[in-house]
Amino acid sequence: MATPKQNSKSWQEGMAKSITFIVTKDCQLACKYCYLVGKNSEERMSFDIVKHVINYVLSNREMFNEKSVIFDFIGGEPFLEIELIDKICDYLKEQMYILNHPWFNSYRFNFSTNGIMYNDPRVQAYITKNVSHLSIGITIDGTQHKHDMNRIYKDGRGSYNDVVKNIPLWLKQFPDSGTKVTVGSEDLPFIVESVLHLYSLGIKNVNINVVFEDVWEDGDDKLLETQLLQLADIIIDQKLYEKHSCSFFSDFIGKQQDRDRENQNWCGAGKMLSVDAAGNFYPCTRFAKYSLRSKPPIIIGNIHDGINTNLLRPFLTLDRCTQSTEECIACEIASGCAWCQGENYDAADTPTIFQRATAICKMHKARAKANNYYWSRLSRILQKEELAQLRKESPKCTI
Repeated sequence: MATPKQNSKSWQEGMAKSITFIVTKDCQLACKYCYLVGKNSEERMSFDIVKHVINYVLSNREMFNEKSVIFDFIGGEPFLEIELIDKICDYLKEQMYILNHPWFNSYRFNFSTNGIMYNDPRVQAYITKNVSHLSIGITIDGTQHKHDMNRIYKDGRGSYNDVVKNIPLWLKQFPDSGTKVTVGSEDLPFIVESVLHLYSLGIKNVNINVVFEDVWEDGDDKLLETQLLQLADIIIDQKLYEKHSCSFFSDFIGKQQDRDRENQNWCGAGKMLSVDAAGNFYPCTRFAKYSLRSKPPIIIGNIHDGINTNLLRPFLTLDRCTQSTEECIACEIASGCAWCQGENYDAADTPTIFQRATAICKMHKARAKANNYYWSRLSRILQKEELAQLRKESPKCTI
């Protein structure tokens, strides 16, 4: 029986260390839903800081003992620092080769970009040099109307036209890449048309999620469910599932989870490493100062003293049950209900990482209902098609 296309796992999932360089806190855009509340043009990473980080990481194999590594470059907008990034990557490759490091030829350079500079000759030269070890995602939110509602320049202009013109080149170079779509309260009515628009641009994989922050109004869950039911019917009726995916529909969503066997933390906070322009280490970028609205940053070390394992230890004890209420733990549709560790911390009543934020609870329930409808209807259709094919191939079959 044919099966719908599923979201592919990330490269070396579960086996790769994620190391993030916050190369700049600047960005051309001022997206309305951006969680980075402290963006600025002053805090830019220097190559000297980067060398200290790389030397520390590569010389501490006992601590960084994963099979592979993903070097993530973020901002702000990372391509604003493309010359520095090119220099960093050359140094990384050189040092891994010199040290005969196990990560040599088992690494990825990862980017999430707003797409504005994608056709810049410097960016294209960098891509040509590193293409076999690159993963690049361009963020485009859907139709021009939806995109320009949130993804705006600092003067208020929409950025859609400056992004969409680079999509063909991006897809030519990375045909299986997906885009990341963010949905807030105001743009809920435009989910269906936006996902279909992205498909029409040639984007096969649409990774889409609602914001974790507490922005939701009464009735938003019903609106989300309505949009997703409409989208489900269109994807099924037009058989778009054969070549496309939308992360709103996944077969693991909306099931009860076993307390013991399905108790892992949702994200990798504490298992990854993030470093800023000052050389400070964080368990995740969301714990850096420019990511937090109301809490102080959580720094777990720096380039001079290394990682403080005592400060890191609480993050290594995080799991679903240590930070969830009994209602969440026992929820009958708990699977797929995501959380952001940094948002948990930022929204908590006290400075704790063990209080799960539940602002998206009703939105997850709406998604689970629509997801159940999608898979129930699709399964019936695929079973009928399989049965018809069997009868066609074996006319005397009495099944």
